[in-house]
Amino acid sequence: MGAVVGLGVGLGGLMLLLHFLDARLARPTRVRTSGRMDALVHAAGIPKLSRGGLIGASVGSAFVVGAAALIVTAVPMVAVLAAVASASVPVVLLRRRIVQQNKARQDSWPDAVDQLASAVRAGLSLPEAVADLGRRGPEPLRLSFREFDAQYRATGSFPRALDALQGALADPVADRVCASLRIARDVGGSDLGHVLRTLSALLREDLRTRGEISARQSWTVNAARISVAAPWLTLALLCTRPEAVAAFTSWAGTVVLAGSALVSVVAYRLMKRLGRLPAPERVIA
Repeated sequence: MGAVVGLGVGLGGLMLLLHFLDARLARPTRVRTSGRMDALVHAAGIPKLSRGGLIGASVGSAFVVGAAALIVTAVPMVAVLAAVASASVPVVLLRRRIVQQNKARQDSWPDAVDQLASAVRAGLSLPEAVADLGRRGPEPLRLSFREFDAQYRATGSFPRALDALQGALADPVADRVCASLRIARDVGGSDLGHVLRTLSALLREDLRTRGEISARQSWTVNAARISVAAPWLTLALLCTRPEAVAAFTSWAGTVVLAGSALVSVVAYRLMKRLGRLPAPERVIA
């Protein structure tokens, strides 16, 4: 019971510290336009989520999981490690959501380019063809093209609306498409439809290649994740025995657990770095 109270007091102190740090960073004299956490929350696209809400979710997750681990295993070090690991769960979920959104946008680009080429071939003007994607284009890209339409109607400037679209998407494919549209608008290129159809074919080939590589890579990544998780599942089972609990509550057991946690984190990070596919670079920023 004393350990549970100590864990609660420690997490409460952490919440107070994060609150004071957040208030200090929010002073008008040291305003930061965007931090890493703010960028993560913004990229996730959840309207009601804020940085404070993300911090609160992390602290709450750490408290609940840490207390549960302490009650089940009766090993303070295991509870601390479980609390630290669970504190990153909301951030991991947000990053996974962002990855899924980016993948959905990448998968939608060939269809969007095909629709754009068809609209140009049907005789629509470039602004009308691009704005039409906000109504009939692929769902993951519609919001960005609606914002393009609103920007174009407000300013009447096609290049400025294209710049806003390119900045909002921040995607290498969007850079290429916007560059093609900008050149066609400036010099009046007559081969825009052919260029867009060629670009669509190249995008489909690239997506197919990356999909095959990701499918083959997933087996190795999942095996590495199981290898990292297996020792900790074994530890959870061992903690059901009183002699194992006595061994891990000693100073030597605490050092062993801390070292094992460090090795697991380093191995997992190394696995993620080695297994990461290179992202396409933006040619036009």
